Amino acid sequence: MTDSVRGPGRPAGSSGADLVAVARGVFLERGYAGTSMDEVAKRAKISKASLYREHSSKPALFAAVVRDWAHAGRDAMRPALARLGESGDVRAGLVELGETMRAGILSAPVLEMRRLVTAEATAHPDVAERYLAESWNANIENLAAALQGISEQGRLQIEDAHAAAEQFTWLVIGAPLNAQLLGGAPAGVDVSRAVELFLAGYGVDGSR
Repeated sequence: MTDSVRGPGRPAGSSGADLVAVARGVFLERGYAGTSMDEVAKRAKISKASLYREHSSKPALFAAVVRDWAHAGRDAMRPALARLGESGDVRAGLVELGETMRAGILSAPVLEMRRLVTAEATAHPDVAERYLAESWNANIENLAAALQGISEQGRLQIEDAHAAAEQFTWLVIGAPLNAQLLGGAPAGVDVSRAVELFLAGYGVDGSR
């Protein structure tokens, strides 16, 4: 994408999704307070006027960055959830899902964005609330739907699929996520053990 206003011979700059990606890099590098619209425009190779045409202020740009990131990750687990639903072995399917969740949620880019949003949650509560709703909560709902489907097939015994989805998520990533965010060493049970604990509560005879 290109800057819509540029002089002859001026190299194309970033706009749209490309501009948001550039801004995300600046926010992650410098934090919210250390980020300026001047720096974003410079790195995007556009004028400040062009930047302000797309994003009227730094708070608006920050909100766009977080919204774009949440949208990009909202359905990241769907392929693994589909494989879980199709798996003939519930235990193996849950282990694969758990490993996929850990790889995604504990990846450096995801942790960096979580730190950034958390740091600004008090100053920008609407942004944090939307991030929570469109990323974490959306993925919990997707997992709940998958678990409900397996339960309806008689392969799990679940009365409250949303609660089960939250419990599975925290069993798998709770301790290591906390350790990573606070700079500690990786912690928590391995994924297979977390699945065993989950199946102790929700498994049927064939999956316990």
